[in-house]
Amino acid sequence: MTSNVVKAASPLASAVTGAMELSVAQWLLVVCLVAFPLLYEWSISFKYFCKMAFYNGWILTLAILAIPICAVRGRNVENMKVLRFMLLHIKYLYGIKIEVRGWDNFNIKEPYVVVSNHQSSLDLLGMMEILPGRCVPIAKRELMYAGTAGLACWLAGVIFINRKKTDDAISVMTEAAETMLKEDVRVWVFPEGTRNHSGSLLPFKRGAFHLAVQAQVPVIPVIMSSYKDFYSKKDKKFTTGKCTVQILPGVSTKGLCADDVPGLADKVRGLMLETFTEISNERPGKEPGGGH
Repeated sequence: MTSNVVKAASPLASAVTGAMELSVAQWLLVVCLVAFPLLYEWSISFKYFCKMAFYNGWILTLAILAIPICAVRGRNVENMKVLRFMLLHIKYLYGIKIEVRGWDNFNIKEPYVVVSNHQSSLDLLGMMEILPGRCVPIAKRELMYAGTAGLACWLAGVIFINRKKTDDAISVMTEAAETMLKEDVRVWVFPEGTRNHSGSLLPFKRGAFHLAVQAQVPVIPVIMSSYKDFYSKKDKKFTTGKCTVQILPGVSTKGLCADDVPGLADKVRGLMLETFTEISNERPGKEPGGGH
């Protein structure tokens, strides 16, 4: 008799335990669902990490969608149009308004080298907003191994360089100069060489300017205003905001040689720093000067 009661009680006890376990899991889910939006609204740091995680994850996901489309052409600079189309909407997801000035300065039929300041991974939004036709970035070699994003970039013709090996970098730059002239390609370079959160411009590396002089093509400076009003890695801040992108007139390299590269780099950096300071300090509603 006792044995039968115990046997009958065992399934009942298991059912009660299972219900309690399920109830705990459900409670944890409820707590998470309630806590997440509260933390997102009340904690600037939590919102920053969430936004950056989604930003990077979404780009990797979009790369998965882009790869089979780009693979049809193989490695081809025209695939940058596919990546640009897929990435353009991200600024709307984050409430970032991008104002572009100086569009006319891209109306050059010949190849050219675009040089731009580098603040964070958000620079991708400004780049995709104005990316000229048949233009590819030069990126550090490590990006090629960044999963789906690396493969998508490779298919889009992105030029990868090994910054740790000078001989390899020079060889790639020489090949890039030949490709620019032979295939009518534009190149986008971040001459600071690394992300810069200082609110100014770092000293420029000269590779982009050697490339432009070697190919005898113009250098077109592009400046993105400071993100300080809506983004700060140091303060873990990421809100909505506005970024101004200024395209400056091209700087000619006709007749210049390797000895002129340091002066060319300093001249372009000076122009960019002056413009960066100007557009980053503009007050809301201020009329832009000299914009197109």
